[in-house]
Amino acid sequence: MNMLEVEAKWNKKWEEEKTYKFDPSRIDKKYYVLEMFSYPSGAKLHVGHWFNYGPSDSFARFKRMQGYEVFQPMGFDAFGLPAENYAIKTGIHPKDSTMKNIATMEKQLKNIGATYDWDYEVVTCDPKYYKWTQWIFLKLFENGKAYKKKGVVNFCPNCKTVLSNEDSQGGVCDRCHGQVVQEERNVWFLKMKEYSEKLLSNVDRITMNENLKELQRNWIGKSVGMQVTFDIVDENDNKIDTADIYTTCIETIYGITFMVMAPE
Repeated sequence: MNMLEVEAKWNKKWEEEKTYKFDPSRIDKKYYVLEMFSYPSGAKLHVGHWFNYGPSDSFARFKRMQGYEVFQPMGFDAFGLPAENYAIKTGIHPKDSTMKNIATMEKQLKNIGATYDWDYEVVTCDPKYYKWTQWIFLKLFENGKAYKKKGVVNFCPNCKTVLSNEDSQGGVCDRCHGQVVQEERNVWFLKMKEYSEKLLSNVDRITMNENLKELQRNWIGKSVGMQVTFDIVDENDNKIDTADIYTTCIETIYGITFMVMAPE
């Protein structure tokens, strides 16, 4: 038997016997292993996927050997810009290209022998899934927690879409490498700041390493400081307006030599 035949034999056996099926009835030792879901936006898996999934699957196997009932699901984060751009590039409807690629990636993930329980597969472009994200948004809107106002966004004229800060670093589109411009558009916002203190106070209740807790605190981003009002004067030192700033280092206030105003 060559390597491919050995892999096929055991993959078939594991699937038939449901070797990695999660048993929710076992309550003594459960362990949840969750990886980032794949983005089925192009064609097939790439090395970066296995670079991500290999270590986590090895860890899941380690926990099984320790006697844990491991729950390791897999799914596909299948909405958004990459799927649309791939459809524009290939001329294939995004639903057709996305579902075809999901089937391909499912096969590839099964071929690598990862210990996923496919009975719990999640596909975010499936109406059975996204009807709940729509429901959550409606509840936020009905309770005044979702609102629309003008905001400055990163826009790629080439891809004709709005980009996140991560996808437009240095003013360059991560996909087409074209120049990104700042545009003012109507944007939906969620009033998450109302929950900042609650989120922050509950970080200590989470069972995780302290360095990960600190990352969570930094992501929430609370800082303690004060508002300072500066006079704006003309060339004759006559006060014509004021400008408020926020600072966390009031003790350095006398070292200020200039101020910069963001254009927006």
